[in-house]
Amino acid sequence: MAQIPFDIVGFDLDGTLVDSSLDLAAAVNYTLSTVGLPPHEVDEIKRFVGKGTRVMLERALKASGDYTPDLLDQLTPVLMAWYQEHLTDHTRLYPGAAEAMAELRGRGMKLAVCTNKFERFTLPLLRALKLEPVFDAIVGGDTVGKAKPHPEPLHEMVRRAGGGRCVFLGDTSNDIDGAKNAGMASIAVSFGFVDVSAELGADAILHRFDDLVTMLEAWEA
Repeated sequence: MAQIPFDIVGFDLDGTLVDSSLDLAAAVNYTLSTVGLPPHEVDEIKRFVGKGTRVMLERALKASGDYTPDLLDQLTPVLMAWYQEHLTDHTRLYPGAAEAMAELRGRGMKLAVCTNKFERFTLPLLRALKLEPVFDAIVGGDTVGKAKPHPEPLHEMVRRAGGGRCVFLGDTSNDIDGAKNAGMASIAVSFGFVDVSAELGADAILHRFDDLVTMLEAWEA
């Protein structure tokens, strides 16, 4: 069994560990419907995700051609309240993620999450999916007052996990740039919300979770 040259494996959440696209799209489209705006396709809403709930809604409103700061302020609590009640209607782990994490934990690795999703959504979602005990550290978009690609949330994730060398997985430039800014190795997942994994400049690209352990074993120390 080959040695893995990391102490911590960190994950983004939406589009990396879990496919939450249907629930996020439903939340956005419900919110738009309250002011008579038409819905967006799920694949379009996927591209709005990455910098938190408010930015997701802002991007959706701009795509609708009806954005104003006042309308964003009016609709943000509507979206948050609806999404809070529908966090895991359809949200599930990506195939192979549970098995990969179980194997990594079995080999003594620490696992952690750093997401730009606010804690009020992140923690209940992980609890509902029975994932909270899997992680040694969970950092949300509002945990330290800064969000990825700022390095501080990732540094806090490592601190809470007990320190050590970390590799971070994500699906957007916020994730990969954040890892770079924090001095971490990075892996872009190709199955996430943003279909530009080859353009993100990560150290490696993961196409399926079944290959994660092997990829980490082959990593040059």
